[in-house]
Amino acid sequence: MGTRLTRERAGDRSLEWLETDGLGGFASGTPSGIRTRRYHGLLVVARTPPTGRTMLVNGLEVWIDLGRGPLALAAHHYTPDVVYPDGERRLASFALDPVPTWTFELEDGLQVEQRFALRRGSPLAVVTWTLSRPRRGARLLVRPLLSVRDVHALARESADFRFDAEREGTRIRWKPRADLPAVVALANGSYRHEPLWYRNFLYVEERARGYDHVEDLGSPGSFTFDLGDGDAGLILAAEAAGQPALRLPADVPPGTLARDLVAREIERREGFPSRLDRTAEDYIVARGPHESGKTIVAGYPWFADWGRDTFIALRGLCLARGRLDEAGSILAAWARLVSQGMLPNRFVDAGAEPEFNSVDASLWFVVAAGEYLNAVQESRRRFRPGEKEALERAVGAILAGYAGGTRHGIHMDDDGLVAAGESSVQLTWMDAKVDGEVITPRIGKPVEIQALWINALEVGARIERGWRKVGEKARAAFEERFWNESADSLFDVVDVDHLPGRVDASFRPNQILAVGGLPLVLLPLERARRVVDAVEAKLWTPLGLRTLAPDDPRYVPVYRGDPLERDRAYHQGTAWPWLLGPFVEAWVRVRGSTAAAREEARARFLRPIYAHLCTAGLGHVSEIADADPPHVARGAPFQAWSLGELLRLARVVLGPSGDATIPVAESRGRKV
Repeated sequence: MGTRLTRERAGDRSLEWLETDGLGGFASGTPSGIRTRRYHGLLVVARTPPTGRTMLVNGLEVWIDLGRGPLALAAHHYTPDVVYPDGERRLASFALDPVPTWTFELEDGLQVEQRFALRRGSPLAVVTWTLSRPRRGARLLVRPLLSVRDVHALARESADFRFDAEREGTRIRWKPRADLPAVVALANGSYRHEPLWYRNFLYVEERARGYDHVEDLGSPGSFTFDLGDGDAGLILAAEAAGQPALRLPADVPPGTLARDLVAREIERREGFPSRLDRTAEDYIVARGPHESGKTIVAGYPWFADWGRDTFIALRGLCLARGRLDEAGSILAAWARLVSQGMLPNRFVDAGAEPEFNSVDASLWFVVAAGEYLNAVQESRRRFRPGEKEALERAVGAILAGYAGGTRHGIHMDDDGLVAAGESSVQLTWMDAKVDGEVITPRIGKPVEIQALWINALEVGARIERGWRKVGEKARAAFEERFWNESADSLFDVVDVDHLPGRVDASFRPNQILAVGGLPLVLLPLERARRVVDAVEAKLWTPLGLRTLAPDDPRYVPVYRGDPLERDRAYHQGTAWPWLLGPFVEAWVRVRGSTAAAREEARARFLRPIYAHLCTAGLGHVSEIADADPPHVARGAPFQAWSLGELLRLARVVLGPSGDATIPVAESRGRKV
């Protein structure tokens, strides 16, 4: 089980690895060790889990001396375009399992294995170094590189960065900035306090995305380890108000403690039935300083927890995996936030104003809640006290709010369908906005909103029978009003800009939700098959559905450029992996959901996604990809709903063998 990249592949800086601490903090980087994003670092902590992320330790300078002078085991990218030192050329391989492991090969064949792990539920990272065979006098020098900044910012050399070190036994404490967490280090090596600035690190991914991309990092001092006496171990932890205290046994030597922490993390990871199950855990994190309340992070490295993403992802990350307790906890937390029949599109932190700017988030909640209620009843598990009633109240409040009218012109029209939207507000998942301009405004009655509304009414009818008549009326109107005979498809929006009869015939993937991805199929089989065939012909790519047909003059084939260019391309062709869930489910449905159809779907549609697991965010599914070949992965390399829909397909839609016994996915002869 695992990914091992050889020297050539380990040097591919488009690949990224991710580790999370269960609190919203994380570590990430490239297999080469060269940071390409401002988000790459060894210790990123969430001060208000899972938000308030702070970059503490960005990286390490590592050198080994066998008696003939120091040799680098690390490399960094500096301006204008310099990689120094030459540690990258000694990197023989990178392995993601059992924990991220770098193997360096020295000139005489001696190997050094560097392992990294985060401790689940605690803002703590550990790094160990081991020689492949004993070497008397081998010394290792390690310098932590610190920024202590907001994860989205960049640091530059400044006089207010404090290098002071407080020592207590083997513990070293640095607090470079008064208002941000301190860093505590524990090592089985000797510490030398020698403050230095390392200037002008270059982050090429930030440069490509049109952002500031140069940073300075402070290094308070260095640790020297005698590798001839055994492994070297360095523990780095955050210390801040609201964070769990650094609880480490004082009577255990630091080297032993470091090895034990790595061993415990390996044991935890080996407890999952597959790689995808373990990867799913990266997104299910604590809300608050403890792990009692849970939420879903939409993606790494820059997303927090968002309503729409949470409810879509939850169906795969939790329900498809039988994680009902976590699903219930997450849904119950959101159920308390219903206001005027709407949920905010992000979980509100203390002092923040709710953002009720989504017409679909609340409907996705109803769908997820309905599936959760069914799953609990089918499993014969007991609901928590008041849980079922709270979810049913939230469902009723949302349906009543939409039926009677709520914010942003959201209301049920005379035909039983939901109209929504007003100028300068982006309400659907196609929500890009540039300088006040909504790129895909979709004001009126968007097709997927109707599919969600009708499915939500079905959930409501199981709670209160009166919603069934409303659902029947809406369902009858849906096919009549949305069918576009000339294109074998559904209109994307009807009653555009709230003008009766005006339609938007843009060929987009939103229509697939009328046939797949939701419990109800809203078209007769013949029309459903025509929609699926048309979507496959125009929108399918190996990494998801395009958001616009290539023959549309607005189509953008590649997602690149500065933030404005990218936002304009976000839903104008760019492919989204999460849409494979609805598409493949629809594809199988219109073929009768036979065993043969499921088997063909696994081969045709899942194999490319499994291959993708080792081409961008290792073990994860990306947020988006270019619309045109070769469909380069873009956006966040680690995305919750992308992975969630893959899991839902593998475990629910395609049956028990749908995950192809993964953790194994083949790509160019490698295995994940």
